[in-house]
Amino acid sequence: MIAAKDAKIDHVTIGPDFDLAKLAGDGRVATGDVREVPVGLYAKAALERLGAWAAAEPKMVIAENVRLALSLVARGEVPLGIVYETDAKIEPAVKVIGVFPDNTHDPITYPVALTANAKSDAVQYLSFLRSRTAKSIFEKYGFNFLVRPTS
Repeated sequence: MIAAKDAKIDHVTIGPDFDLAKLAGDGRVATGDVREVPVGLYAKAALERLGAWAAAEPKMVIAENVRLALSLVARGEVPLGIVYETDAKIEPAVKVIGVFPDNTHDPITYPVALTANAKSDAVQYLSFLRSRTAKSIFEKYGFNFLVRPTS
């Protein structure tokens, strides 16, 4: 959960009694489309598991992607947003004010695989993704690297 860098709110505990609608007050909450954009799907699932979705739904601003939701908060168009922590880290105009517990949504992963007719460029790219260099790049931007680097 994010807010503008200069927002008065600094930290919220997201747990069983979390009331996003109350936190938003007269404002709105931006996230990705809860029907088809991954961040929106995760946000809705988490809020449903916390019992907060029904009250929060009317306050949601549905963006076509996570970067648009991020920019709505950064520009002050909405006071709160639900985005990936990795996206929040690249936007200096926002701050993370809360983190949804892992048990409120499915794990967020980015799998990759080669198809049966993969071209050599794809094989080289996958090899790079498994390297120590890629691991350090991903970790720099807040991602966890789930496989042991091969080189």
